[in-house]
Amino acid sequence: MNIKFGKMTEKDITSLVKIMKRAFDYDSQIHLGKETGGPPGYDDGTFLSKWGLDKKATSYCIYLNDVLIGGTILWINDSNENFLGSLFIDPDYEDKGIGTRIWSEIEDMYPNTRAWSTETPIFSHRNHNFYVNKCGFHVIRIENPKDLEEGSFILRKVIS
Repeated sequence: MNIKFGKMTEKDITSLVKIMKRAFDYDSQIHLGKETGGPPGYDDGTFLSKWGLDKKATSYCIYLNDVLIGGTILWINDSNENFLGSLFIDPDYEDKGIGTRIWSEIEDMYPNTRAWSTETPIFSHRNHNFYVNKCGFHVIRIENPKDLEEGSFILRKVIS
């Protein structure tokens, strides 16, 4: 499994949107029974253009054996309290241990990190399993716990 990271650029947005749309739509289909769903702009490039190309973000295209399979948006801070803004891979590559390997490599890329934080939709049980059971995050708070579509789990992983 040869995973590589390449700096996300404007020319990558079109390809990444297709992957992001498939990933978020798949999650909405299996957890909500809806054909489509994701954060605003996930399906037209505005999400990735706004956040992935933000000058303060550290964003990567993710390749497996030289095939683009996903992307990630990280917020690396001087305090070494970092934030995972987004991590997505094409559904064809899910449930194969690739995401766990990607996360491990991200952690290795930022060895001075004291803690990682992220959030994920309350409805996405697969994401909960990934972040908590595979990556070692802990749920520290639940936002809007009664709202299946707007609620989210706030997660944190302290690095020892």
